[in-house]
Amino acid sequence: MAANKNYTVKFNRRNQNKTNYNRRLKLVKSHEIRLVIRTHLNNIIAQFVQYDDKGDKVLINVNSKNLVAFGWKGHRGNLPSAYLTGLYAGLLAKKKNIKKAILDSGSYTSIKGSRIYAALKGVVDSGMDIPHSKTILPSEDTISGEIISNYATMLSKDPEAYKKQFGSYIKRNMKPEQLPLHFKETKEKIMHGVN
Repeated sequence: MAANKNYTVKFNRRNQNKTNYNRRLKLVKSHEIRLVIRTHLNNIIAQFVQYDDKGDKVLINVNSKNLVAFGWKGHRGNLPSAYLTGLYAGLLAKKKNIKKAILDSGSYTSIKGSRIYAALKGVVDSGMDIPHSKTILPSEDTISGEIISNYATMLSKDPEAYKKQFGSYIKRNMKPEQLPLHFKETKEKIMHGVN
């Protein structure tokens, strides 16, 4: 218990490092639509959110589970799925006449080439105007799954380790070595499915 009666208890979300209220206030005061990207172990979420006095309004909500409808068999928490999730969200936003937004990455630490920036690249590639620096975006090899494919090829010499690492791909009847081709096919389905 606080001994001083002037002590102000911080908001619970601030204590848990879930919300930086100073940064959020700056984003809200801008009155711009926010591109909110959140990453989880097995899921990527991309939302277009608009501030309202009664509470934020989610205009578009896409997560990597939506990729299954386009035939995606890869992992739903990696960089290729983050890019495809961002691309899908961006195309849906354009359909609703949302042309620009600002990135809201929440309390995540900014790491060059991370899943947040892979999703951002997907949104930008859809034709949206999002202010960013090109140096933070992941490379094309990373986004297309080329690095995962190369690693799977190298690991295939050790069947036990290969099965342990890529068990989820095997369950979905997909070879991780073919991820770049599968990525390209899924990307085309998303582009044609939304337009």
